[in-house]
Amino acid sequence: MTQDQTSETPADVVETAPIEAVAAAPDVAAPASDRLAELEAEVAKLKNDVLYAKAETENTRRRLEQQAEDRGKYAVANFAKDVLAVADNLRRALDAVPPGTREANEGVNTLTIGVEMTERELLTTMERYGIKQIAAQGERFDPNLHQAMMEVEDAAQPDGTCVLVMQAGYTLHDRLLRPALVGVSKGGPKATGANVDTSA
Repeated sequence: MTQDQTSETPADVVETAPIEAVAAAPDVAAPASDRLAELEAEVAKLKNDVLYAKAETENTRRRLEQQAEDRGKYAVANFAKDVLAVADNLRRALDAVPPGTREANEGVNTLTIGVEMTERELLTTMERYGIKQIAAQGERFDPNLHQAMMEVEDAAQPDGTCVLVMQAGYTLHDRLLRPALVGVSKGGPKATGANVDTSA
């Protein structure tokens, strides 16, 4: 090898080495951009997971609060149903007093007054706990509140009117505790408004 050839070789290496090194170097910008996108997607997913978990926790809290409120409101349901028998018997006792007997007999009148006061006190106490008597006499038949036991021919009343109450009904707050047992009129003028279902 000549001296000229030897002197040219380092020059060639110096000129070509940087070009080859750049060509072989990895693309740093592209992986960093991809990694950033992955991290942003992961952060967004985690945010959604946190929001979902927070919403689920809030729904669970509300559901538990509603259940606790319902337990408090309706815990007396079974007791209330038993107490209704007492109210029924007081009403039966009052209905059993023959007309005119109170005026003719002071003892019967005094006893009847005592039973009436007891009935009023019982109903007032029941109302304090959300137990209310259902209006039935003279009302339009409502299958959600009344149970039709019979039909009564009455041309003076619109069809579907509760003209006879055989047993009072009650609600506990917004729930039906016991439907009122009623006799429903038929043969009178057609009732206006919604259709009346007396098949209950």
